[in-house]
Formats: sequence, structure tokens, C-alpha cells
Amino acid sequence: MNEPHSRIEHTLLEDAMAFVLGTAMCALGIQLLTHSGLITGQTAGLAVLGSYVSGFSFGAVFFAVNIPFYVLAYMRMGPRFMVKSFIAVSMVSVFSVLMPYGLTISALSPPLGAALAGAMTGLGLLALFRHGASLGGVGILALYLQDRIGFQAGWTQLIFDACLFALAVFVLAPPLVLWSLLGAVVVNLIVGVNHRKDRYIGR
Repeated sequence: MNEPHSRIEHTLLEDAMAFVLGTAMCALGIQLLTHSGLITGQTAGLAVLGSYVSGFSFGAVFFAVNIPFYVLAYMRMGPRFMVKSFIAVSMVSVFSVLMPYGLTISALSPPLGAALAGAMTGLGLLALFRHGASLGGVGILALYLQDRIGFQAGWTQLIFDACLFALAVFVLAPPLVLWSLLGAVVVNLIVGVNHRKDRYIGR
């Protein structure tokens, strides 16, 4: 029989270290993804696709598309979660702009790029989730709609991703869209297997 544990708040230093690590890993995942000409799901995927079409950097598009979701984050999760998510999104946006100056990729196949990008992003998201933050976007909208009208959050995210990948067919070659799906699966597997409240009690 497992003994009950009390929840222990993370310190400011612990939050800071997790934010740097988590956002840097997510930014690295984005660099691997975009170098391979792939996309991913959720709001990050929308920003990647938008950067391909518009010519603006991923960081700029990602920061912009997340702005409307901060109101929902405040309403659904409270000011602390909203502020932490704003910081996390801003850090990923900045890191994704700076990282190419320190890391150059000479060769990377789409299958390996998809798998590595999914792994890096999934691990980065775990660090952020466990410190009370997110990368904003559709996940917050999904939780808001679930609260307001009872529509399950998972279905909202699935519908969004289905529409996103359908649009990607008009921008990317079909094989790249299929490899992008592999990366999205890797992200969700890592988060789904590891982000469980019964295995992690910190906050």
C-alpha cells in the first residue's frame, strides 16, 4: 500500500531551471522539425505551417498566435498559470530565433528528424507541465470548451490537428506530412506515458 505524500511547491530557482531546460528542448525540437521541412500538431504546428507560408520566423508567429489564448488561460487556470505560460511561450519564441546561430545541421533525414523532434518536444513539455506551465494554445481552448459546453478536450485537440494536417497537404509534400504524423505521435506518447498525477506530486 502506497503511503500518502504531501505536495511540495517548487522553488523559484527550480521553476527557472525547468523553464530554461524545457523551453530550450522545445526550441531544439522545432529546429529539428523545420530543418526537415515537417510540422507538428497543436498551436506549435500552426505556427510552423504559418512560418512556411508567410516567411516570418517560427518564433514571431508562435508568439502572435498564442496571444488570444492568454485570456482563456486566466479564466480556466488562473493568473499564475497564465503568467507562467506567457513566460514559457516567450522563451520558446526567443530560443527558436537564437538557436540556429549556435547550432547548424548539415544533414538530417525526415524520419529521424520527426522522431528526434517529437522526443525533444515531449521531454520539454514534461518539464513545463510539471512546473505549472504550458505552451498555451489549443490545449487551453479545449479545456475551456469542456468546462463551458461539455465537449471533451481530447476531441477538440483531435479535430484541430486533423484540420491542421489536412491544410499541410497543400503546403508540404505528402511524404513529409506522413513523417510529421510520426513526430506528433512521439510527442503524445512521451507526454501520455509520463505525465500522470499518480506518479508525480510536485507542482
